[in-house]
Amino acid sequence: MQDIERNTRRAPAGVSTGNKIMIVLDKAAIQKNDARQIVQASVPPEPDDDKPQNGLAGLKHWRSDMIAGLIVALVSVPLSLGIALASGAPPICGIWSEIIAGLIFPLLGGAYVTISGPAAGLAPVLYSSIATLGNGNMETGYKLILPVIMFAGMVQLVLTYFKLGKFSYLIPRTAIQGMLCSIGLLIIAKQIPNFIGYKFEAHEFFGLLAETPSHFAQMNIHVFVISVACLAVLFVLPKTKIQWLKFIPPHLCVVLLGIGLGQLFHIAPKYLISLPSNPIEHGITFPDFFLLFSQPTLIPTVILSVLALTFVDGCESLATIYAVDQIDPYHRKSNPHRTLFAMGISNICSSLIGGLTIIPGIIKSTTNIVAGGKTAWVNFYNALFLIAFLLLFHEQIGLIPVGALSAVLVHIGFKLAGPEKWLKIAKLGWDQMAVFTTTVLVTVCSDLLVGIACGIVVKVAILMMYSLRADRSQSLWRAFSSIFRNPVSHVKEYDGAAEIHFTGPVTCFNNLAVRDALETTLSKQHKIINLCFDPSVKVVDHSSGTFLSGFQADCKRSGAAQVSLLGLEQLATCAKNEHSLRYRTAALSR
Repeated sequence: MQDIERNTRRAPAGVSTGNKIMIVLDKAAIQKNDARQIVQASVPPEPDDDKPQNGLAGLKHWRSDMIAGLIVALVSVPLSLGIALASGAPPICGIWSEIIAGLIFPLLGGAYVTISGPAAGLAPVLYSSIATLGNGNMETGYKLILPVIMFAGMVQLVLTYFKLGKFSYLIPRTAIQGMLCSIGLLIIAKQIPNFIGYKFEAHEFFGLLAETPSHFAQMNIHVFVISVACLAVLFVLPKTKIQWLKFIPPHLCVVLLGIGLGQLFHIAPKYLISLPSNPIEHGITFPDFFLLFSQPTLIPTVILSVLALTFVDGCESLATIYAVDQIDPYHRKSNPHRTLFAMGISNICSSLIGGLTIIPGIIKSTTNIVAGGKTAWVNFYNALFLIAFLLLFHEQIGLIPVGALSAVLVHIGFKLAGPEKWLKIAKLGWDQMAVFTTTVLVTVCSDLLVGIACGIVVKVAILMMYSLRADRSQSLWRAFSSIFRNPVSHVKEYDGAAEIHFTGPVTCFNNLAVRDALETTLSKQHKIINLCFDPSVKVVDHSSGTFLSGFQADCKRSGAAQVSLLGLEQLATCAKNEHSLRYRTAALSR
């Protein structure tokens, strides 16, 4: 159980030079265990000095970075094509997105071994936006989504300039996990038609599920066999005990297997990826601002799409760079603000040539580390190899079956929404399952932003319930406002030590005040920090408990300070898990 929780701890601000506290979403733990095992088995231990750096200094590692760039490019091809396919956009635009990200990220990015490009997490949002903007015409909608992506990039730049990304810390962890789970379910549902090789009438989640049984008898058996075989490779290959097979990128195997089976079965061209004969001349699409602005009725859709893209892009970016930092063999720390700035610029540039939204990717980043990549220049070499692939092998890329890419996306969806995810949430307590399930159900039934909002409402209601249970004399307004109010009453400092006293509910909604107090205390280089939970503390939610425990562990690991949590053990827990919601009973309150 401790290993599971350790995967979701947050890095504290001030523990390493100038690093801000970064949100740790469940996306950071989806593949972290598997990735760490692979990296530890294939990457030499951290050297004592001369850690590879970005910029001009990193070019001296060009040999290792170029080799890693080639391997990453081989993985990027199926991922980029598949994500574009899932987004309802032309497959070629996925590769253009990856190329733009690779050319820009090394110059602006604040990460070291993170590989950026299009991400599956945004595919359902993009698909829904394209369908709505185009009124069902995906070709028209694709041209209209490009300006929207540019606007989202601009909003990211504004948020980065004012450092407003920190407000993402106020969102409950479990609501974010529910959002990612619902994205996984949507990805799987939308890939069922491609997986079986039969076109569906429905486009919504439950409609697709309802049509599936009746269409199984009409599926293309060859497409289905290719899809199943490729999906089996993605599940089996990473778990094989044959050592040399562990270093073969599973997604490359999927491409080769898919092409081989496709040629063996002589499947029809409509089941293959469609690329323009001249990707450079005919594969670039420019945003249609005139068409977008000529339809005022689309303004609400544009605003909602910008908000959704910005929200998911920012949250996934922060989560991914944190996860990649944990498996970086040189233990370097990324700059989250600089990375978000790079994502904003990349999104603007990507939209200008028909590309999709860009996010750091955990799969490609892990591949980069295993392949021996040392600096952000791997992104640049990845882009160069992708350009070469388009120029020299676009005909071979066009032989990849759609079913093979569908298998890649179904595998990603399973990682986001599989049974392990639900079991993990269940172990945190009924309250977390309520927030999680609400977010998932509302999102798949309506909209991502609505799902997050409903998850937050349920979270607030649960916190108020526990607060009122501990003190029945307080009013509803006081119970409600207390979960947002700064819980830090005062800080005592003496002889190199400090005490931070909490006198109110410690929740994700007042997390910024808690982080500010911790940052300020750490900046004064106190070697002993006691976090004191006074008897007036009625509730400590899961997000805050996980964050504070992670803060304690990271301070110990870095040698910044010895942190103690005093009084927390007096609060009861919703579940046996040490990081589940804690509350004070009425008996303890008296």
